[in-house]
Formats: sequence, structure tokens, C-alpha cells
Amino acid sequence: MRHKLIYLFCLFLIASAWKPLAAQELSAREIVAKADQKVRGETSQGSMKMTIIRPTWTREMSMKTWSKGTDYSLILVTGPARDKGTATLKRDKEIWNWQPSIDRVIKLPPSMMMQSWLGSDFTNDDLVRESSVVEDYAQRLLGSETIDGLPTYKIELIPNEDAPVVWGKVIVWIDKTDFIQLKTEFYDEDGYLVNTMLGKNIKVLGGKKLASRMEVIPAEEEGHKTVVEYLSMEFDQPISENFFSLQNLKRVK
Repeated sequence: MRHKLIYLFCLFLIASAWKPLAAQELSAREIVAKADQKVRGETSQGSMKMTIIRPTWTREMSMKTWSKGTDYSLILVTGPARDKGTATLKRDKEIWNWQPSIDRVIKLPPSMMMQSWLGSDFTNDDLVRESSVVEDYAQRLLGSETIDGLPTYKIELIPNEDAPVVWGKVIVWIDKTDFIQLKTEFYDEDGYLVNTMLGKNIKVLGGKKLASRMEVIPAEEEGHKTVVEYLSMEFDQPISENFFSLQNLKRVK
């Protein structure tokens, strides 16, 4: 009996010592990488609705999206009629906009990455992100907080020297269970808050548990907000790199 009690006591000590180690086994970089991969997959394609909200008006747009890894992505506007056919293409570090109304493809220089995309509160960098939150930033775990009733990791991202990024600092809150990004704050190089992005309406899309609604709220513009709602998503379906071409940018439907 004595030996059995000693054995059980040893098991209790081992279990007690193991719990904090298991909880801390992921680094800030690993947490960010898991959250980033969750929304990407090897490939993705889907449909979404974007609503631009202003104090005196609201505008809705429907879109289709395709991506392959972090180097290739294409966004096509499917409605309303006046914007239909407008498209944005990213290949590696280069980005183009196709504007059928003027029959012109425009290559975006780095200086345009912070400009508004189609009049929304998203920038070109937000919609077709050039930077990698894993490779271009140093990650630091700040602690834990609760967002919408869910425990999260609070992580600070500081850009690496010479990284092709537009933000001076980013703070993210990532759900501890499903690694869903629930809140993100974007700061400029002077440390001022520019935008807050919220992830809401968690549901299963394409076999993955994701935030199906993203809200972007500018810090300095009261009554302004842009909402993106993902209507359908598929992951890891074959997409050729040739799909992401300048020729296809003008004819994709």
C-alpha cells in the first residue's frame, strides 16, 4: 500500500510539472504561423461580400477570390454592375489592378500599398498582403486576454529591418484553441493606432473553423467601417500558377 501511495504521489508531481510545460510549448512565432496557415492552406478559393459603411451611405460589393501559397492571389469584383470585372492580381512581390472601365492594367508601386482598395478601409496591403507575418516580423508574446469570451494569446509583431512592410507595429489576439485571429491592431511607424480588425462569426468554411466576418475600423474616422463576409471557401484544390497571369486577370469570371 505504501509503495502504491508513493507511486501515485510521483505521478501527481509529474503531471503537475508537465501542465505548464505543455501550455508553454508553442513560441509566439509558432502561434502566429499556425494562425496564418489556418486561413491560407496550400490553395484557397471562395466568394465574399464587402460592405463599406460611412456616416451617410453604405455600399456593397460581391467578389471571388483565389490564392496559392503566399506568392499568388487574385480578387475579382462580381458586383455591382459598375464595378464588375475589376480585379487585383499578386504574383510574388508585384501587384496589378485591372480596371475594365478604362481598359487598363495598372502596376502598383510600393508607395501605393497603403492606399484604399476600391474606396474601402482596407489598403492594397490588407487585401493582397505582400508581407509575411511569420518571416517579416519578430514575434513577442505579451500575455493572455479574453476576446468575445474566448481565451487568446496577445502577440506583438515588430517588423524586421529592411522587411517590405507598411506597419510600424502590429498586435494580434489569437484564439488559444483553434488559432483564429480574433483581433488585430495596426500601428504606424510613429506608434499611432491606424486600424483595428476584428474577426467574428466563427463557423466551418471549407472544412476549417474560421472567422467568417472581418471588420476593419479606422482609428481616426468616426462612423467608418468596412465589413467582409466570407460566403464560401474551398482549400487545397489544385490551382495552376498560370491561372495567376496578366492575361487571366483581364478575362477571369
